[in-house]
Amino acid sequence: MAKIRKAVFPAAGLGTRFLPATKAQPKEMLPLVDKPIIQYVIEEAVAAGLTKIIIVTGRGKNAIEDHFDHSYELEQLLEQRGKTDLLDQVRAISNMITVSYVRQGETLGLGHAVLMAKDLVGDEPFAVMLGDDIIDSPVPCMKQMIDVFERHGGPVIAVHQVPRADISAYGVIDGTAVEGDNGRVYKIRDLVEKPKTAEAPSDLAIIGRYILTPDIFEELERTPRDTGGEIQLTNGMRRLKDRRSMFGYRFEGTRHDAGNKLGFLKATVEFALKRADLGGPFREYLKDLKL
Repeated sequence: MAKIRKAVFPAAGLGTRFLPATKAQPKEMLPLVDKPIIQYVIEEAVAAGLTKIIIVTGRGKNAIEDHFDHSYELEQLLEQRGKTDLLDQVRAISNMITVSYVRQGETLGLGHAVLMAKDLVGDEPFAVMLGDDIIDSPVPCMKQMIDVFERHGGPVIAVHQVPRADISAYGVIDGTAVEGDNGRVYKIRDLVEKPKTAEAPSDLAIIGRYILTPDIFEELERTPRDTGGEIQLTNGMRRLKDRRSMFGYRFEGTRHDAGNKLGFLKATVEFALKRADLGGPFREYLKDLKL
């Protein structure tokens, strides 16, 4: 079985939920404490053993490329001033993993973004990781999923239980639990994109982590656009499940929805509280607030 070496990061969206902050900077570069959102997800990929990153970008996303490139002037300045700790952090960003880029000329949906990476992925299984979902876990979520992929040999989709009242905002799986996997792995029968609450087949929502096989590209090329003119990844995966077994995995860890303002604020507070250098003073500050 081929190893998972590559991860695709769709990052061409306009980030309209965070306007006006995203008018001139990518949503993926918004700082969560002191690191951009996308860096957390790429660090998860590195911790999971992936070695190559493919970022699907669009117009106005140059800051992402600059962030993961070497900044010789900044490095020289930090070195001259003896700020070795900061210098090490800056160099670690550009040295952590091999990054390639491909442009998505039009934002035509997540499925279309994944399809743009076809030539760089090649004929091997790969991961798809979305920056909106920050997953905090001792064992990286993607590492957990790779283990499931290696046991079962089919595409794996991360799922998370959400309240029924919120289910219509997500893609949802219909599946049966696989024996011997602690009730966390499901054999998928169907996938539904943003169902009505009463029609949702389960409360297991699809979260922004996937392991896909290369035949997904053929299915995405055949997938018709939806009423909004987009190619939905969920619809492509529905076609793929008819060709091979597909699994949902209810991961272990805390998921932060950094794709909306409230979730982003919650993630900022929780990550700040976990920091050795900030947690104590920040906790005392929060205690003193008159809420």
